[in-house]
Amino acid sequence: MRPPRREQWFYRVMTLTGGYLLIGYRFRRVFAPQRLWALGPAGDWAMFVLAIAGFAFAWAARLYLGRLWSSSVTRKADHHVVDTGPYGIVRHPIYTGLLLSVFATALQIGTAPAAIGALFFVIGFWIKARLEERFLSEQLGEAAYGDYRRRVPMLVPFGPRG
Repeated sequence: MRPPRREQWFYRVMTLTGGYLLIGYRFRRVFAPQRLWALGPAGDWAMFVLAIAGFAFAWAARLYLGRLWSSSVTRKADHHVVDTGPYGIVRHPIYTGLLLSVFATALQIGTAPAAIGALFFVIGFWIKARLEERFLSEQLGEAAYGDYRRRVPMLVPFGPRG
């Protein structure tokens, strides 16, 4: 089972736009955006390490989810609430890790389009996460998923719950 496609188009547009602004925009020869800041070699390396750490966290969460993972919002056979491992830290650790990578990349690039692209990613992932949560509450039951939502923050470790 899946939510209707009409509910999924907006987060896809937001994340694709964010990706274009973050990295694709830099390759246009017509307009090269001006750097607003430069972190220097140590800062660039720190952002590189953060980007790799974010990607590794997302990848570990993906592997932890196993056969329940899907690139789109979908109910799988024997679907259940996973609330251990990275899913005990945040409800959407794949998005958390990817957002860490996106923000580290935007900080390293240091341009307005990169910063705006990172914001588009946040909006896109937040919309997709809310869509997933509504879908999982309907499919798995408000009691089971609602309890998980009250215990574990959505995207930011130690952040707000609910």
